[in-house]
Amino acid sequence: MAVSAAGLGRRHGRRWVLAEVGFELPEGALAMLSGRNGSGKSTLLRVLATAIRADVGTAHVLGYDLRLDREEVRRNTALLGHRAHLYERLTALENLALAARLLDGDGRRAALLDRLEEVGLVDRADDAVQTFSTGMRQRLALARVLQQEARVVFLDEPYGHLDPQGFLLVDAVLRRLRARRCTVLMATHLLERARMLCDRGLILDEGRLVFAGATAEMPEGAVTGGAWFAEGA
Repeated sequence: MAVSAAGLGRRHGRRWVLAEVGFELPEGALAMLSGRNGSGKSTLLRVLATAIRADVGTAHVLGYDLRLDREEVRRNTALLGHRAHLYERLTALENLALAARLLDGDGRRAALLDRLEEVGLVDRADDAVQTFSTGMRQRLALARVLQQEARVVFLDEPYGHLDPQGFLLVDAVLRRLRARRCTVLMATHLLERARMLCDRGLILDEGRLVFAGATAEMPEGAVTGGAWFAEGA
């Protein structure tokens, strides 16, 4: 299994943001993570990426224990969170060049321009990030995720702040990751779109996992609105 969890729990004050979460994702899976706002989606992704620690339970990524093998987990995973953590005064190219140095990756200008081409920003390569719109920052953050060439990728609302053309870009990124046999877990409110792309689905409700299985078997309410939430809510 690329990702496995058992009894995961994370507490914020007296409230359990995650409670007894357990599931498995095989290598190469493309999975959607859905749930109402505040259901624990972002927390789960951050726990699995070792950005924060679980209070109870166990989890493994590519066989590495989140508690004991944090550095190995980080070498093999990439996380796109709500905050891009970009360097405002640096250009798009300089942001990727810095990431390449930190990741011991390919920092040649030609390679970095290829990444920016993938996300539709090659014509803004030498512009400072502080001049970018929110959607352009999201595109640059996606380029940095691709740059990591991670085996497991966690995406938190990757369609956020993007226009319809940007939606198509994210679709293309997901297909590219699948072609590389990456395992992807993506939190999203765009349920119908995600269901067409993903083969597996997870649903969180008030911190508890209430569904884990094939997207074709997801409860009807989780896709159309109904008992869970409406797409785009």
